[in-house]
Amino acid sequence: MLVGAEQGACAFLTGLSAGSICWFEEGVTDSYGAELGPLTCLGFLKGSHCPHYDGEAERRPTFHKLIKERRIKPGIAADDGVALHYVDQTLKKIVSSRRDAKAYEVSLTEENELKAEFLGARNS
Repeated sequence: MLVGAEQGACAFLTGLSAGSICWFEEGVTDSYGAELGPLTCLGFLKGSHCPHYDGEAERRPTFHKLIKERRIKPGIAADDGVALHYVDQTLKKIVSSRRDAKAYEVSLTEENELKAEFLGARNS
């Protein structure tokens, strides 16, 4: 499947947490120690990615710091419960299982909030 995806065949790449980071060029992880740090990933999607943006206190400041220090490329962050739908290199849709969860585009100088479509019941 990965070879087919690399050669342009139709493929679905999915995952949570580290399974989300891995598809980008770079990401933020705590999988290799007690502290968050940069991770070189597979590179199917351009830029960097940071999951758990609102779920762990150090995620947001660490992502900003790593980007500003140019240790990772600018990229996209996602609150817990958020899924990012890409077609080729284009972010097509952002959905969430949590009403107020969002995604964020983070550059060297700013953070732009990206609205997620809540997929839960309208009355919840």
